[in-house]
Amino acid sequence: MKKLIIATRGSKLALWQSEHVKAELEKAHPHLAVELSIMMTKGDKILDTPLAKIGGKGLFTKELEEAMLRGEAHIAVHSLKDVPMEFPEGLKLGVITKREDVRDAMLSEKYGCLEDLPQGAVVGTTSLRRRMQLLKLRPDFVIKNLRGNVNTRIRKLKEGEFDAIILASAGIKRLGLQEEVRYFTPISKEVMIPASGQAALGIEIVDNAEVERLVSVLKDEDAMIETRVERDFVTLLEGGCQVPIGVNAEVTQESLHVKAILGLPDGSQMMCEVMSGKREEFETLGKVLAQKVIDKGAKELLARAEKIALSEIF
Repeated sequence: MKKLIIATRGSKLALWQSEHVKAELEKAHPHLAVELSIMMTKGDKILDTPLAKIGGKGLFTKELEEAMLRGEAHIAVHSLKDVPMEFPEGLKLGVITKREDVRDAMLSEKYGCLEDLPQGAVVGTTSLRRRMQLLKLRPDFVIKNLRGNVNTRIRKLKEGEFDAIILASAGIKRLGLQEEVRYFTPISKEVMIPASGQAALGIEIVDNAEVERLVSVLKDEDAMIETRVERDFVTLLEGGCQVPIGVNAEVTQESLHVKAILGLPDGSQMMCEVMSGKREEFETLGKVLAQKVIDKGAKELLARAEKIALSEIF
C-alpha cells in the first residue's frame, strides 16, 4: 500500500488527533503517503441538543464509517471514549494508543478548584457521568448543559455563562489550551471517576490485514489492557451515553486495579465498586466487575437513570 487515507472530523481536537497519527505513521513507514479526508458528522451539526437525547456518541462516527465502507478512507481516529462498543461489519478497532492524562479537569476564570466554587455555582457539562459525581460532591451546584467543540466551550466560560466547566484533561493538553483560562485544575480520580476509554485514541480501520499491519506500530499494551477492562464493563451493562457510568482501570507493574461508579444523574443513588487482579486477567476482570454490580441491581438503576435523563434533564 502506497497511500493511506484518514477520515476525520474538522474540529481542532479531531484534526490534532489525526495529524498526530499521520505523523507517527509517516515516521514508522517512510514510503507511505498519509492523507486526511475532512468531513462533517451529524454530531457536529446538531449543537443545541444533548447527545443522549439524539442518539449518543455514535453521531460523531457514522459518516466517517460510511466513508470507510465506501472505500474512500482506510482508517478513522477517534477519542476512544466516543467510540461505540459495536462496529459495522467490515470495520474493526485496529489499535489503541498510549493514554494522555485520564482525569477530568475543572476550568474556571475565578475559582481554583471544585471546593472553592460558591454555593449555587453554575457548572457546565453535558456528561451524565460528570453531573452525577458533581452533585454527589456538591448537591448545591446548578448543572447546565454544555455543547460545542473545546474552543466553543471555553469561550462560553470566558463570556460568563458558567462559573466553571468540566472537560477531559487530555483534550486540553493535546491542544495546548491550559493557558487559555486562569485556572485549569485536573480532578483527582478519587473525586471523579473518568469515562471508559478516556484519554486514549482508538483507531478504527477497514478489516484489512495490510491496514492493520501499518497501524500496529501505534499500539500501546497498557492502554489496550486498561481500556479492554473498561469497555467490557460498559458493554455488559449495556450502557451508552444515555446513562451515567464511570470506570477506570489502571495497570501498575503486574497488577490491574479498576474502579467503577454508576447511578442516577442527580447523585442521589449510586453504586461504587473496586476490584483488583493480575495483569493477565484483563480479558475477564471488567466482565466480573460488571456482573458484580448487575447482581446488586445495576441494570435496574441504570434504567431509572435513563428515564430521568431523557424526561427531566434533556
